[in-house]
Amino acid sequence: MDTGGGPERATPAESAAGTGAGRGAANVTDLLERWRADLESWAIPPAILDAAPESPWVLPRQLFTRRAELRLEAPSGPSFERAWEALATPGSVLDVGAGAGAACLPLAGRATSLTAVDTDERLLSVLASSATRLGKDVTRVYGRWPDVADDVEPADIVTCHHVLYNVADLGPFVAQLTCHARRRVVVEMTARHPLTWLNPLWERFHGLARPTVPTADDAVAILKGLGLEPVHQVWTPTGEPEYQSFEDLVAVSTRRLCLDLSRAEEVAAAMKEVGGEHDRLGELRTPALDLFTMWWAGTA
Repeated sequence: MDTGGGPERATPAESAAGTGAGRGAANVTDLLERWRADLESWAIPPAILDAAPESPWVLPRQLFTRRAELRLEAPSGPSFERAWEALATPGSVLDVGAGAGAACLPLAGRATSLTAVDTDERLLSVLASSATRLGKDVTRVYGRWPDVADDVEPADIVTCHHVLYNVADLGPFVAQLTCHARRRVVVEMTARHPLTWLNPLWERFHGLARPTVPTADDAVAILKGLGLEPVHQVWTPTGEPEYQSFEDLVAVSTRRLCLDLSRAEEVAAAMKEVGGEHDRLGELRTPALDLFTMWWAGTA
């Protein structure tokens, strides 16, 4: 799952070796346990969750579809570029957590085959329809990575956009990405957890302090601890907002906050206080949430 737009500014980060990414020195077991604990700290208190009219964790499918459309219309940004250059000689592409195809569809011009893994069958169908319009077939694999990894053939390039913050057990997940890539793995995520921008609103509406960890730097530290050599680049997306209107964003944000839509006007007012360019606020589009592209060599 990913975000649209290309880089407004891109700052190449240091190579993985010796950068000291993450929060202090620790062995990889400690780093992995801390990652899991940090993600678990995002759990919503039962009293708030039980009173929510809808699940706050499910995003509208049209958001993923729009992301894919934006990326396909104007492929750009370090994540695309790092995958595209690794396909200088055309090769196969495996997209893990593919959604509607925002990571893999822009690579169709150099892809000899496309395989998409996701837990949402409807989004996989949307991806397949888009690929057909590009003259490509897609092998669809329904399931959760790495549970289905043994059923998936290795590929030259493996992409995985905006999934890592949903993965508590990061070690096996990353290991299977790596051993399924012959040339390169390209991962995109936000530099900080994508829901941190909502923290002031949680404080306002629920009096609840929310976490600010883990971060992409923590993911880099884990990759290094696992013996990989990732390179990363931080960049700011530009382009069309992923939400078609501020009202759409308010509706999703109200749901994220476990509030009834009858309170949407309150949420809208609070959002305008939180940030200036409110047509770009929200998951993966907040100016404060830079994007983070990581890539490393595969072992397949």
